[in-house]
Amino acid sequence: MDLKEYHGSISKQTCEQLLSKKGKDGAFLIRESETIQGALCLCVLKHKVVYTYRVLQNHSGYYTLQTSAGVQEKFFKTLEDLIKNYKKNGEGLAMRLRHGVKRQNPPQQRDVQDETPDYEDVESSSEYVMVLPS
Repeated sequence: MDLKEYHGSISKQTCEQLLSKKGKDGAFLIRESETIQGALCLCVLKHKVVYTYRVLQNHSGYYTLQTSAGVQEKFFKTLEDLIKNYKKNGEGLAMRLRHGVKRQNPPQQRDVQDETPDYEDVESSSEYVMVLPS
């Protein structure tokens, strides 16, 4: 994903720090959801409070904001289209998107578990010990 406002797998706390540092109402960024795998979060600052909206992708590849029951969903072909829409007034966010917080480095990836196995390769170990009776 080449979207400059996409920060990857940053924590909610890091997101809030970045938006607070920008310090402008309407500052926004997109990060990966910490609770729902595959979902994204659109986070926007208003009066020093960060509002978070879950962004979901349907089976056809279209993006939408998770809405309350009874609110009609809007679908967007790209995240850029979604952002462009929510930069307009009156689209249902706490604050329209005004100031993208661009990432400084490539987006952070989720932490990879330690790939060291929990056992030693017996054939390469010179300290092989027989633990079962022969």
